[in-house]
This record gives sequence, structure tokens and C-alpha cells, in this order.
Amino acid sequence: MGPPLKLHELIRAIRSVKTQSEEREVIQRECADIRSSFRDEDSLYRGRSLAKLLYVHMLGYPAHFGQMECLKLIASSKFTDKRIGYLGAMMLLDERQDAHLLITNSMKRDLEHSSPVVQGLALCTLACLGSTEMCRDLAGEVEHLLQNSTGHVKKKAVLCAVHIIRKVPELVEMFVPVSEELLGEKRHGVLYGAVLLVTEICQRQPEACKRFRKLLPLLLQKLRQIMSGYSPDHVVSGVTDPFLQVRLLRLLKILGQKDESVCDAMSDLLAQVSTCTDTQSNAGNSVLYETVLTIVDTKSASGLRVLAVNILGRFLLSNDKNIRYVALTSLNRLVQSDYAAVQRHRGTIVECLRQTDSSLNKKALELCFALVNETNILPMMKELQRFLQTCPLELKQQCTSGIFLCAERFSPSTRWHIDTIMGTLVTAGESVRDDTVSHLIHLISGASELHAYIVHRLYLAVSEDIGQQPLVQVAAWCIGEYGELLISGSSEEPVKVTEDDVLDVLEGILQSHISLPSTRSYTLTAIMKLSTRFTHCVDRIRRVVSIYSSCHDVELQQRAVEYNALFKKYDHMRSAILEKMPLPEKSATEDNECAMTELSESTGSLPLDNSQINSIQPASQMTDLLGLLEVSTDTTMNPSSVAVPPLPQNVTSGSSLLDLLDEPINDAMPPLVVYSKDGLQVEFSFMRPPSNPALLVITSSATSSSSSTVADFQLQAAVPKNIQIQLQAPSGSLVPASDGGSVTQCIRVLNPQKVPLKMRLRFSFLHNGNSVQEMCEVSNFPPATWQ
Repeated sequence: MGPPLKLHELIRAIRSVKTQSEEREVIQRECADIRSSFRDEDSLYRGRSLAKLLYVHMLGYPAHFGQMECLKLIASSKFTDKRIGYLGAMMLLDERQDAHLLITNSMKRDLEHSSPVVQGLALCTLACLGSTEMCRDLAGEVEHLLQNSTGHVKKKAVLCAVHIIRKVPELVEMFVPVSEELLGEKRHGVLYGAVLLVTEICQRQPEACKRFRKLLPLLLQKLRQIMSGYSPDHVVSGVTDPFLQVRLLRLLKILGQKDESVCDAMSDLLAQVSTCTDTQSNAGNSVLYETVLTIVDTKSASGLRVLAVNILGRFLLSNDKNIRYVALTSLNRLVQSDYAAVQRHRGTIVECLRQTDSSLNKKALELCFALVNETNILPMMKELQRFLQTCPLELKQQCTSGIFLCAERFSPSTRWHIDTIMGTLVTAGESVRDDTVSHLIHLISGASELHAYIVHRLYLAVSEDIGQQPLVQVAAWCIGEYGELLISGSSEEPVKVTEDDVLDVLEGILQSHISLPSTRSYTLTAIMKLSTRFTHCVDRIRRVVSIYSSCHDVELQQRAVEYNALFKKYDHMRSAILEKMPLPEKSATEDNECAMTELSESTGSLPLDNSQINSIQPASQMTDLLGLLEVSTDTTMNPSSVAVPPLPQNVTSGSSLLDLLDEPINDAMPPLVVYSKDGLQVEFSFMRPPSNPALLVITSSATSSSSSTVADFQLQAAVPKNIQIQLQAPSGSLVPASDGGSVTQCIRVLNPQKVPLKMRLRFSFLHNGNSVQEMCEVSNFPPATWQ
């Protein structure tokens, strides 16, 4: 039998075949020859056979039968055999297979070998597949090579040390002294590995940061030398070794956290890097971006932070979409801490809404909503509504929800607020939240001076187009409530409308095939209400209602049957039953508002906005599950002052409306005790509905272990500006003594930007005849509650 095929001959044979079946035949035939060679202990061609097997492995065919041959080649004294053996081990073995432990002794001998190239082979393999046991056994040899070896080996050894620390964190102390020495290296490759090793040590063992902070002058000197020097071997697009610069900046960021002296020492160099780095290449931009992250994540001076924001502003002007995306993501992180600096780049951020890339649109949209305030609400709303007309379909609901929320918080007038929501409904169509209709109806019912103006606008809108179903539902409700204002002409609109015109429009909605069942229900109810508002078309209304008594839609049929009964049996009560809905009652008092103002001013560490503080409402009165559009400046509400339908018997007043929908809730987050004093303890438990990850449902439970009852217990809460909070009515106000029961209350928190959750709480109660008021700030929420 002649010598086996060489590797290049096998490659040529495989590439010459025309079908996959022919390829499999060639490979199966060659694998059979390789197996025979391995069984015959053919040491002369073992390396060639393993090389061919590795190529077969790269093509996706089984090659596990070559694992033991790798061990034999590694144990060989020939370098060519060792090289192919180590390569095979890295490709065919991993730490899940026990066979990899058999090469530990061979690697130990090779690490002590006199040849640097053999040492390099062993180091590469250890860094690639070294398991915990292997790393623990060979850590001493790696440390020795870090101290006594050439630059070629030392570069590999330092990367191997990083792998060892990641696998066996308790060995960190072994590499701390040698890592300090390596930071003085002049060779870029070794220095890069040393900086990476020190970074890994500081992350695994934060106590080591104090030791490495003493070397801060050396690190700053190294970074300054790289910036000012020129090394042709390490230049990338005109920037000297950007990889090493980025690594040094990341290490400085770790050392500068929670240490103002370090921040002050490196502030001048960070400013120099920010102003002197070339921005015409990706290499320069990567260094600048890492500089920005270092400034942001450390306690840098305010001027330096403004400089970082300006760098991100320049990134927004780049033609590269990736750079603009990175800038928008970073500005979203900075908008809370450096609001004024980010606000200066509002125009550039708005320009990103006009880009064709949907990922840029999404990030720019989130940032625009964060920048809206009382002073720029008018121009920002124009830009956002212009974007809504052309935005991708997947962003429309997010855009409309954000517009509604900003209009609720910062509207200069009720009329502007209503006009904005109606204009948004016309543009958005079906891409609105389910609770939008109820929210707008609630808003309109409270603006009695605008009823004539609103009903005329809505009538004209649905006369032209009934395709926007949410708008049609609001219009039907308003026409039913205030239809007489259309006829009286008491409006700014110079349009003359008759009773028949109004009924024609409503009947058109009922008969349209595009009308949703809910829209038809709104419309039929509106027509019925007009029987008490109009005087000449009652018979026509009676005929329309009777037609739908046999409708195939059960909901619509039931309504029509009941309305027919009103006409026939209870006509004398029809006017009273169909009278206008009462105006919403304002039950909050000035004392409550002042109380929460005092709460927001009592501690200065957390910025609050009273527009973020929601009223405590009865559970049955909540019409929107997320509370996005139910924001008010009220802080408390007396549940008895509002007439609401009773809840089902199996639903407690403190439970979430999510329970009514039987929606699965993730309750994997640990509870948190937020208050504990004099026997009274308040504990928060957390749940998150899978359908909306931005919503956090908190259940507050107050218990008392003291011997006396706690009476008139009341909880108030406030959160930062970009978080929405909604408190439902508590289950009671009396906390029984001796752990005899609890007072529960449901709190819903909406945190779409996923900022760290902070909350100020105020407790007021009577205990042992004394009135007690306590305030506290909670900032140790589990990360899972806001991430």
C-alpha cells in the first residue's frame, strides 16, 4: 500500500466533485484510510492523517475518533508533530470531555521547555480549552513565564493568565504582583495583555483597585506617550494603537469609580484625548467613545461631562449610521444626569427622526420624549406628529403613547391638549393603545367650556372619514352627549348642521363594513341618547333601534332590545336614564398637594416632578391597566367620594386589574422591606406581566407586631420624572396588632427607559393615640425590578 494522500491532494479531490453525494463518498473513503492508519500505529504519517481529519472536521463531518491521536502527537518530541497535535486538541477537545485532562502533564513539560515556540503552543492551548482543574494545576508555570520569558511568550502568557483568573477567581492574588511589573512594559502587545489582566483583577476583586490606584501616574504616562508618539507598526487609520488606548481608558474608568482624587488626576488627560483625537476614522471614534464612557461613569467635573455630551453631539452629525446609533444610545443614558447639556443638541436629535433607518428612529424617539418639557412642548409636539405621519408601523404605537403622555404632563391648555390628542388619533389610526378612547372621553367631559368646539370638530372629522376607529368612537360618544350643541350652532365653526345630517352620519357608521363591533356599540348608544337631545327625529331613532333588535351581533342586539324597552315600557324614564354623564369630581385637596410638595422637598437627592405623582384611585375606577394616561397632580383620593360599580366578590380592593384578566405574572423577584420601626413593617413584593416588561406591579403589605393597633394608615409615593406611578386604593386603613392581619395596596410603576428605580415614601398613621408621619427614600430596589 502506498503512502496516504497529502492534505492538498485531499482538498483538490473534494473540490473536484460535483455533487454532495460524491463529496460524502470521498470523505468516507478517506476517513476509513485515516482510521486504518491510526489502528496500525503509523507514526510516520500520523501528523498528515490528523491534518486531513481536521480539514474534514471543518467541513462538518465527524472527527471525534482523532482525539487520542492528538494526545500522542502532543507527547512527541518533534515540533511539527506538537504543532498539529495542539491544533487538533484545540479543535476536537473541550473541557466537557475528560480526555482533555490527559494532556495536562504534556502541557506542563512544554511550559517548562527551553524553546519559546513550544511554550507558545502550550500557552495557546491552555488559554483555549483550559478547564478549572487544568488552570489550577498549571497556574504556577504561567506565573513563572510572566516573570522570566521573552516578549513573544510573555504576550501569550498574560492572556493565558486572564483565562485562568476567569476560570479560577481565587487565584487572583497570585497574579497581582506580576501584573504590576507588566504595566511598565514598553512592548505594545505585552502592555495590552497587562492592562487586560489588571482590568480583570479589578473586576474580580474590587479591593485590588486601591493597590492599582497607586500606579495611576504610570497609566496616565503610558496613555500620554501613545497619544503623542508615533509607531508605524501600531498605527490604524492615523491613530496610534487605538486598541491599547481603549483598554487603558477602560482601566481608568474602573479605577476612577467612587474615587474623586483619581477623577481629578485624569481629568486633564481625558480632556486632551477628547480634543486631540482624530474623528475622521472609526479608530479615532472608538477612542473618543471610550473616553465619553470613562467621563460618564466616573465622578468627573461638570465641564468634562459637557465636553462628553458635545462629542456625542458631533457623532450625531456623522454619515455613519452605526456611530449615530451609538451616540443616541449614550445620550439616552446621560439625559437624566446631564439634562441641560443634552437639551442643547435637541435639534440634531430631532433630525435623526427623519432618517430612514428604523433603529435610529426608535432611539431618537425615546430621546425626544425624554427632552420634552414645559418650554419646548409646542415645537416638539409638531416634530413628533410630523414623524408620526411617516414613521414605521412598528413605532407608531410607541410614538402615539409618548405623545399622549407628554401632552398630559406638559400641556399649556386643555384645548391644546384635546386638539393634540384628536390630531394624533387622525394620523395614527388603529396604532393607539386600547385605553386612549376612555382617556380622551374623560378629558373631554371635564372641559365643559369646550364641548361645543369639540363636538363640531369631531362631527366634521367623521363626516369626511370613518376609517380611524378610535376617533370615530370618541366622536360617537361626544355626539351622543352633546348633540344639541351641533344643532344650536354655539361654536366657532360656521357650519350649519341639522338633526337629519347628524343621524345620517351615525347611521353610516353603523352600516359601514369597516366599523368595529365596539364602534357600532358606541354609535347605537349615541343615537339612543339623541332621542332626548333632538326633538324632530325621535321616530327615526326608534326605527333605527328596532332594526338592530335582530342583529347577529349579540352585544349590539342586546343594547337595541334594551333601548326598545325604554321606548315602549319606560318612556317616562327615558330622559332621566339618558341624561348627560356627570362631570368628574375633583376630590384632591390643597393639603394633600402641599403634603407631597413637602415630601419632594424634604430630601434633595432625588429630583421629583409633581406631575409624576398619581392619585390613589379605587381599583374599579381604573380603566387603563398601565396607567400611562391617568397621570394627575393629585396625591390622595377618598374612595367613598366617587360612585363606582362594585368589584366581583372574589377580587380584593388591593389586587391588580391584571388579576381580572388572569394574565400570568412573573414573581421571581425577591420582596423588599421598605420600612420597619416600632413594630410596623411595610414590605414590597414585585410582579411583572410578561405582555409588558416595562410595567412593574408592586404589592405593598403593612403589618404590625406591636400590641396596639395602627389606625388611619396611609401610604404616599413619588418617583423621578421619567417614571410613571399609579397607586390603587388600599384594602383598609387599620393595621391589626400582633400580626393579626395586613393592609395591602397595589402600586403600578411604568419605567419604559429602564432607569434605576428610586422612590420616596411617606407614611402617616395613628399609633398609641399619637399622630405619626414618617418619610423615607428607597433606592435599593432589586435590579430585576427596573432592568
